[in-house]
Amino acid sequence: MGVRDPEATKARIFEAAVTEFARHGIAGARIDRIASEAKANKQLIYAYFGNKAELFAIVLERKMMDLAESVPVDPDDIEGWVDRLMDYHAAHPELLRLLFWEGLEYGTDELPHESGRQEHYVRKVALLKDGQDRGVVTDAIPAGDLLFLLTALANWTAVVPQMRRILAGDADGDNARLRASVKEAARRLVAR
Repeated sequence: MGVRDPEATKARIFEAAVTEFARHGIAGARIDRIASEAKANKQLIYAYFGNKAELFAIVLERKMMDLAESVPVDPDDIEGWVDRLMDYHAAHPELLRLLFWEGLEYGTDELPHESGRQEHYVRKVALLKDGQDRGVVTDAIPAGDLLFLLTALANWTAVVPQMRRILAGDADGDNARLRASVKEAARRLVAR
């Protein structure tokens, strides 16, 4: 019998959960499929991560932290930040799917681990507010609203690829043109 490695098992469960929740959402995800994919038993999932809703919250929290570390808000280079954000979501489409599923499941109700999420966004808003205070970003729009608008602008092309294809095209060069348009819109949105 092989040596047990709890950390490797947790990592396999986590990756299987990311895939399962991104495909099926919270309600549609099945712990037995996660266990099968992770080559772990269901009892270990519950022992390591709690119930299904808690597992989803942990998955989303870790994915959000990865995004925050990988693509910090940069008020001094909004167009570059939008570029990096779009690149991140192209490479990690599961995060936006997880956020979309969360929105469908919880709507405007309080989220599990919401206080941690609020802290996450407070830091991002503070960066934009600092840019406003220094005069590099408009203060005509409150910093929290501005962050919401910028992320929506950058993320929507990945969230609804069918709409992107229908409205902006799918031929060679269309994605580059749309990206340039998104960056120009972001630049205008933050302009003083």
